[in-house]
Amino acid sequence: MADRKKEQEREELHRAIWAIADELRGSVDGWDFKNYVLGTMFYRYISENLTSYINDGEHAAGNEGFEYAKMSDAEAEEARDGLIEEKGFFILPSELFVNIQARAASDDNLNETLERVFRNIEESAKGSYSEKSFSGLFDDFDVNSNKLGGTVAKRNERLVSLLNGVASMDLGSVKDHDIDAFGDAYEYLMTMYASNAGKSGGEFFTPADVSELLTRLGTVDKKKVNKVYDPACGSGSLLLKSAKILGKDNVVTGFFGQEINITTYNLCRINMFLHDIGVDKFDVACDDTLIDPRHWDDEPFELIVSNPPYSTEWVGKDNPLLINDPRFSPAGVLAPKSNSDLAFIMHSLSWLAPNGTAAIVCFPGIMYRGGAEQKIRKYLVDNNYVDCVIQLPSNLFFGTTISTCIMVMKKGKSDNKILFIDASGEFVKVTNNNRLTQENITDIVGAFTARQDREYFCRAVSREEVAQEGYNLSVSTYVEKEDKREAVDINELNAEIRRIVISQVNLRGDIEEIIIRIEMGDLGRLIARLCPDGVECRAIREIYLRLKGTPITAGRMREIDNPDGNIKVFAGGKTVINAFEEDIPDANIIRRPAVLVQSRGVIDFIFCDEPFTFKNEMWAYTADEIISVKFLYYVLKKIGR
Repeated sequence: MADRKKEQEREELHRAIWAIADELRGSVDGWDFKNYVLGTMFYRYISENLTSYINDGEHAAGNEGFEYAKMSDAEAEEARDGLIEEKGFFILPSELFVNIQARAASDDNLNETLERVFRNIEESAKGSYSEKSFSGLFDDFDVNSNKLGGTVAKRNERLVSLLNGVASMDLGSVKDHDIDAFGDAYEYLMTMYASNAGKSGGEFFTPADVSELLTRLGTVDKKKVNKVYDPACGSGSLLLKSAKILGKDNVVTGFFGQEINITTYNLCRINMFLHDIGVDKFDVACDDTLIDPRHWDDEPFELIVSNPPYSTEWVGKDNPLLINDPRFSPAGVLAPKSNSDLAFIMHSLSWLAPNGTAAIVCFPGIMYRGGAEQKIRKYLVDNNYVDCVIQLPSNLFFGTTISTCIMVMKKGKSDNKILFIDASGEFVKVTNNNRLTQENITDIVGAFTARQDREYFCRAVSREEVAQEGYNLSVSTYVEKEDKREAVDINELNAEIRRIVISQVNLRGDIEEIIIRIEMGDLGRLIARLCPDGVECRAIREIYLRLKGTPITAGRMREIDNPDGNIKVFAGGKTVINAFEEDIPDANIIRRPAVLVQSRGVIDFIFCDEPFTFKNEMWAYTADEIISVKFLYYVLKKIGR
């Protein structure tokens, strides 16, 4: 039932988003469109969040009929400082989403109105503890862009459609949804438009089921954690999953992340707000984590969950300072320039708390490739940091169908073994993608917790065995695939083949007899009576010899024509003349019985048992006593037309 409810909520949200897309199609590029929709959703949410907070306070104080949205701006100004201190931002009643949307259709300067409102929201946080969280949040929402329309009127028309569309979304209380409503909208928009926009697939949104698996792996036997960190946080879905599973109050200090893409960074901050994470509980930075990490003062982290970009390039050894970076130097080598995957692994390990767990989605190639990657794996294995490697099913992520892996790392392991889990079959198919069900997730986490060998599914392997395998960490090296092919009895199979062959022989004889009766008529029946044991069927080309004709021109025909001649000359059609033998090259004279085939007009057959020649647009067949040529003539005359 829970899975069905999730799908229903997802379908409803998708229908609402697509309705807006219909309104804007052809006007706004798909990649830009997602910024307008998600920005408007954020505007609606923080408006409703602030309104609900103020209304709840007034109602609790006995003012049951109070509605902040109907309050005058002048009265509301008196509460500005207090609300900024409590919520981190402030919105005047007249600038709330519900009021702007209600007046939008009649506002000839709607673009300027929205620009002013967004600026006021960002500026309300300036000088406060929330300034960093609000700064630049609406930068990707360009209300004056020509992409919305060539004139102010056209742009405002699109903005009205956008406000009305988002207002019609049945988002309810987003924080209580069974799906990550905002994140799901982000993933859906990426699915709809990324391929058409020609954008990179590096900004994967981690699906909710994979996010849950990573978080549950990282929080086994834990009711709370100090800090959660994602070095490639994208839109923040992985950080927020820990709040969903543990409860946001059980992430004591807060949520930390870094994202290199400015647009996705803004979306992550918006997502934090949409999930009611206070501005004092999250710190998301925008920069390259591998080159310029922004949370040196906040590490180590008790829980690290991440789905970093797969096989992307980084500066690597071209930056001579990195080999001495405390995050990378312990391995004695840097990840290859062409594949930064293990650089994220080393960074995460470096910032992991002694009692912490890191669960990282990995590209499968880093588990078995040689060179620098093998040396880094050796460091991880020899120092007992790798706790588990899990092979995931294919096609779980948007933008790639590859079968990814999860590497779980710990600094305080209780044993010296590495658990390998083959979860490649743990999925159900939903539309075009595979999904992990709650049963799948529970099965994987159960095996991870028990650490007991299970045939064809999981196996705990000693570090010595991994070393013998060249530090290969591919699950398939250690967990045997179940052979689900049906067992075959070879003797029974051979007996069945013999029965089939005998049956085919009998059937072929029956078919040949039927064909003779049907297609050859009297001749077939005569042959059957004369040859009760059957006859051998041979192709004509195997019995008869096809002869080549003589290239005789029309003039030559008239020249050699002589009624007293002793050689017949056959031409196309019905033309037959006599000629003297000395006028025809000996090589072209046929001196044995043959059947001629005339092809001009109606096909006809001529039997000739005296010397003759013929033009090359005809055919002639003869034989070397294998069978009567006259019989060939009879057959062709009877059935060959």
